[in-house]
Amino acid sequence: MRHTRPRPDFPPSAPVTPPLRLLVADDNPVVRAGLTALLSGREDTTVVAEATDGREAYEAALRCRPDVILLDVRMPGVDGISALPHLVRLAPVMMLTYSHEAETVREALRLGAGGYLVHGEFTTEQLVRAVRDVREGRPHVTPGAARALLPEPQSSAPAHVECEPPLISEELPPIPLSQLQRPVGESYRSRFRLSTREAEIMDLIASGMTNQQIAAACFISEKTVKNHINRIFAKLDSTTRSQAAAKWLGVA
Repeated sequence: MRHTRPRPDFPPSAPVTPPLRLLVADDNPVVRAGLTALLSGREDTTVVAEATDGREAYEAALRCRPDVILLDVRMPGVDGISALPHLVRLAPVMMLTYSHEAETVREALRLGAGGYLVHGEFTTEQLVRAVRDVREGRPHVTPGAARALLPEPQSSAPAHVECEPPLISEELPPIPLSQLQRPVGESYRSRFRLSTREAEIMDLIASGMTNQQIAAACFISEKTVKNHINRIFAKLDSTTRSQAAAKWLGVA
């Protein structure tokens, strides 16, 4: 009598891929808390450590050995750019920041950052995909950072001067020109319909400034600042500065 091997009732389960282990370095507690909540509540990512400056990030990276480090640029103490050469020796680094000045973007990529994301220009899914790409060695930038990599206009340069080529690598994912021509952050923040002045003030709120500091920076009275904030809160459907900042930064 011929014996046959019994067929399994179910197909073999696929091997479970462990979640990417992330370190979040940002001095803004709202940003840190928002990113940690978003990225730790998923099956494919988890935050294993947080840091408030570059020194803490380096110590945490040595201790926890994350798969990817999410690093802000402007932090007190040791800032992101200063810490970057040390951190890239421990793990791939994704810059995740408000700063999109050309010099900062170019310096970060020159020092070894695997990607550069500007707050307000990505969704959670896009962030996770970017983190995975950087972990696998594929550079990733958002439109605001890509704009900074475009070559400077050469019309006023002397004919005999050789200009260095832009730092955009052929490996960078193509970004449509229409996206590059949009104002920074429009892809995400335009839905809030803030005026130019309101957007400026919301940026300052998210950076941690008080009403008094905002008034001084914008050359307006504190009463005017409060009026703007009332309108901003209404448009962002928020009742506190932390809520508004989290929504504005895309980490709510």
